[in-house]
Amino acid sequence: MRIVERLRHWARRVKRDGLTLWFALRHPRTPWLAKALGWMAVAYALSPIDLIPDFIPVLGMLDELLLLPVLIGLAIRLLPADVLAECRSQADRRLAEGTAMPRSRAGAVVVVLAWVAVLAALGWWWFG
Repeated sequence: MRIVERLRHWARRVKRDGLTLWFALRHPRTPWLAKALGWMAVAYALSPIDLIPDFIPVLGMLDELLLLPVLIGLAIRLLPADVLAECRSQADRRLAEGTAMPRSRAGAVVVVLAWVAVLAALGWWWFG
């Protein structure tokens, strides 16, 4: 049971840090590199569409287990301490209220465009 509890704690922390980034993206003192990484992470995390669909065994969960935590962790480390504290408290309040998580249409568009690019490249390779 100890492993399951640690995984739950880790998942809650990643969810909170993703929401923290969502607030940090709107903060005027967030550095540009943190914003760039944050936009990628938040857009993908809040996108209703996954880059690798979850129904694909093993691979479908890799983006949530590897890509998102790495992007979120890097962006969080780039935030100034006071900005991080302020945005974390906003995220904690939002999670405590049980308010719905924000959604990202931009993230969905990026994922769809990535799939179109992959399919176009495969078509060019196959028929070209």
